[in-house]
Amino acid sequence: MPEYRRWFVTGGTVFLTVVTFGRAPLLAEPAGVDRLRRAVAAVRAERPFEFPAAVILPDHAHFLWTLPPGDSDYPKRVGRMKALFTKSLPATDGHKSAPSASRRRHREGGVWQRRYWEHTIRDEDDFKTHLDYIHFNPVKHGVATCPHAWPWSSFARWVRAGEYTPDWGCACGGKEVKFPHLDRVARNAGE
Repeated sequence: MPEYRRWFVTGGTVFLTVVTFGRAPLLAEPAGVDRLRRAVAAVRAERPFEFPAAVILPDHAHFLWTLPPGDSDYPKRVGRMKALFTKSLPATDGHKSAPSASRRRHREGGVWQRRYWEHTIRDEDDFKTHLDYIHFNPVKHGVATCPHAWPWSSFARWVRAGEYTPDWGCACGGKEVKFPHLDRVARNAGE
């Protein structure tokens, strides 16, 4: 059995990727996005953390979370977020069907992939690279032509903060945009 090793830094910032089971588009509609947002808000109320950035796509989401000093327990927060989202799904949702024996043994439903990807942010450059990755992700996956066009992202907040110009990563008017420095993140982000 493979060994999964996670790097825990108290008070650190972590980049996370969670993916729906079988890449089901559970987050494609505003109701699914709202369920995930409510789940994250509930977890933050129970176990506080800062939330620098996020993007929600139809079948996965990326987050940057900064934990409080003396705290490194993002796994419990991720697990709780997944559980709250799953419980919020209507009983008629087809993804609440009976899970396999293996998934039952691990107390899992058919909503999320068992594992999730994490990367502990090492420095400001690493933070910026992952911030760029999050905000360019809708373009990468073809669900938007420009970061500013995707509604379920923290991009607008970072534009207001002066980190990006409104046309950053924009392909409006047919211009081609490529960010080679994001390839490394893509290879390691569970996508």
